[in-house]
Amino acid sequence: MDLLLKDPIQRGNKTVRRGADYTGVTELPGNLAHREQLAMLITRYYWAAQHAQDREVLEAACGAGQGLGYLRRVARRVVGGDIDPNNLAYAEQTYRDRDGIELYQFDAQEMPFEDGSFDVVLLFEAIYYLAEPERFFAEAHRVLRPKGLVLVSSVNCQWPGFNPSPYSVRYYTAEELYGLAHRAGFVSQMWVGFPDRTDSFRRRIIRALRRIAVALRLIPKTMRGKAWLKRLFYGPLEPVPPELHEGLGSPEPLVPVTPTRPISLYKMLYLLGRK
Repeated sequence: MDLLLKDPIQRGNKTVRRGADYTGVTELPGNLAHREQLAMLITRYYWAAQHAQDREVLEAACGAGQGLGYLRRVARRVVGGDIDPNNLAYAEQTYRDRDGIELYQFDAQEMPFEDGSFDVVLLFEAIYYLAEPERFFAEAHRVLRPKGLVLVSSVNCQWPGFNPSPYSVRYYTAEELYGLAHRAGFVSQMWVGFPDRTDSFRRRIIRALRRIAVALRLIPKTMRGKAWLKRLFYGPLEPVPPELHEGLGSPEPLVPVTPTRPISLYKMLYLLGRK
């Protein structure tokens, strides 16, 4: 397997420098996660797999690559890339001898691929780390074939329990995310997922405690540091696997965004743009 493009990352006459070490905010194999967190993982790749059948798929900012093998079950070819070589090292260890999966080191805002190279481009839980997300959408449009798809998922910053990542640049509302895709030439649809259910006294207490923790900035900044708080809020935790599998959990149904739907009640946003 090739792990290409060492620092500084070169493409044409441009140079892209690595940013911070993102391993602390990445869902790495072995990190402890609650059931809903694992359900979020499986949901976004289940959603992507519905559009990846016999297609060539690129995942930008793939992190440790847990979803690459899941996608390869249906896709003809899967390419994963991340700007952080420490994240990619996990993916390389998992897929070292896996046919049809390739790994590259690159910035999602500067993709080292020819025009019209892919059918589907993914960016999951990473757009808020990009200084210029419009460049990602422009690059996705460039590397996609005619009628190609871009799929983006992001936490809903209008959800009252939203807690920003320490390395984030900016979070986008559903309307703003739609606008970014539209200006790049995509015709888009949007969904929400994972309602903030408050159907029991315990859930209402947990929701209130989480809001207080967010307001007082008591939530740790790293995935590992959050483990004790997750256990308090959500109960038993499970390790994140190196590769997603069907037994990890059931995917959550996604709900179309409509003018009358109060999307602040949902934790996640999902955008599909068609070139």
